[in-house]
Amino acid sequence: MAKRVAVIGAGSSGLTSIKCCLDEGLEPVCFESSDDIGGLWKFKEQPEADRCSIYRSVIVNTSKEMMCYSDFPMPDHFPNYVNNSTLLQYFRLYAGHFNLLKHIHFQTTVRSVRQRPDFSNSGQWEVVTVDRDGREETHVFDGVLVCAGHYTQPIKPLSDFPGIDTFPGTIIHSWEYKDSDPYLGKRVVVIGIGNSGGDIAVELSRACEKTFLSTRKGAWVIGRVVDRGLPLDMVMMTRARDLFYWLLPRALLNLILERILNQRYDHKLYGLQPVHRILDQHIVINDDLPGRILLGDLAMKSNVQKFQGSTVFFDDGTVEEKIDAVILCTGYDYKFPFLPTSLSSGSDGDLKLYRRIFPPSLERPTLAILGLFQNNGPIMPAVELQARWASRVIAGLNHLPPAEKMVKSIEKDVQANLKSYPSPKLAALQVDHIPYIDSIAKEVGVRPNIAWLLLKDPAVGLRVFFGPCSPYQFRLNGPGHWSGARQAILTQWDRVAKPMKTRSIPEPSSFAIRYHRYPILC
Repeated sequence: MAKRVAVIGAGSSGLTSIKCCLDEGLEPVCFESSDDIGGLWKFKEQPEADRCSIYRSVIVNTSKEMMCYSDFPMPDHFPNYVNNSTLLQYFRLYAGHFNLLKHIHFQTTVRSVRQRPDFSNSGQWEVVTVDRDGREETHVFDGVLVCAGHYTQPIKPLSDFPGIDTFPGTIIHSWEYKDSDPYLGKRVVVIGIGNSGGDIAVELSRACEKTFLSTRKGAWVIGRVVDRGLPLDMVMMTRARDLFYWLLPRALLNLILERILNQRYDHKLYGLQPVHRILDQHIVINDDLPGRILLGDLAMKSNVQKFQGSTVFFDDGTVEEKIDAVILCTGYDYKFPFLPTSLSSGSDGDLKLYRRIFPPSLERPTLAILGLFQNNGPIMPAVELQARWASRVIAGLNHLPPAEKMVKSIEKDVQANLKSYPSPKLAALQVDHIPYIDSIAKEVGVRPNIAWLLLKDPAVGLRVFFGPCSPYQFRLNGPGHWSGARQAILTQWDRVAKPMKTRSIPEPSSFAIRYHRYPILC
């Protein structure tokens, strides 16, 4: 009999986990608490407790060719950066193509996941669920893949702002924000300059009398579009560039990259200049933030010092009066209340995970947590590789190192990130995109052999090394090989160009060079 695996959640991680289980001959049973697939990307007018929530206008920060599943490119007519509804449409196409929906139990919530008494021998789990009618059921599974998301617990550091209890206006977290309509003509302070803070501040600046974006440390900001109008990640995220960056001294590389961004717009002049170097923390991706500052509709401010009624005092001594609303873009914590408390360490509920997937404390590696990381690239291809590895480990096709070795690896990774992220819990979440996905691909047996490709198939080899590190590279060979991977790589720039070809323009000459035919130049 096939091993049964519980997949908790039917978002982007859960869908690919179902497919990966099927690919390895496992029997997935997915439990989704809502009535639809999509997880984070399913927009709802009202946020629901312990679930992800997005605002209406959200657009992804990674391009379609870089963020798609490795054996299912997005349709060529899709825009290069999709909104949440288009991404949800892609999930439905993916689920339909691979016949995944029949494995999902909707409106079914997982109450608890516990090891069975004979776990040390069987590796089995007892999973308790509750359906839409309140009926409780106990299941036995050979493995568990947790795909429940980690943007469900908004952090509201109200105690950091003295006098906030005297503020008469509204105070919400970005988790509750949906659109700018309630703030028309008002004066609003947005606290926090991550991607959400930047997006919300820009949107508000088009509707509010005045929008203030308060930041403690500042941020490096770049748009989605770079040289020649190409997608940021397809130009920047290449193996050749990654190797070049690795060879340069970090201080010199910081200097070069900061100079490039400051040539676009002087971060100090715009009030964006951060206290950290560009490689030390994630860059904020925002197309419009500098423009809104230039127009005067959005003003950068230092950290909020205190509140006094509707007056807000900032650390630099400036004061803004008659503030109507405050929106906290102060991040999220994660919580998986259905998991055994023995998997967490410390009072903050930190989960120690080998390669950000496997709890090393388990006697049998039959439980994996997917998507619990923060990277500098597209998340979906990384999660898909996590699912491919985890499903093979549960199937007994791959094996993990001893617990002691896994713990040392975790500690090494955390220590490497502590300089940039002083909180150990936050430091543990950070991964560098290409090295990370390559390390997981190596475990699965699908990391591309660049030297072999350059010798045997130079057309693909050149694109794999010099071109975008797109997900199709991990389907060229090994377990899960996809016969369409080679063609997907050769045509990826055609799919970039397709949605923009809405007006016919004659070529100036027969020898004109079209950039999308020459990806290795990008």
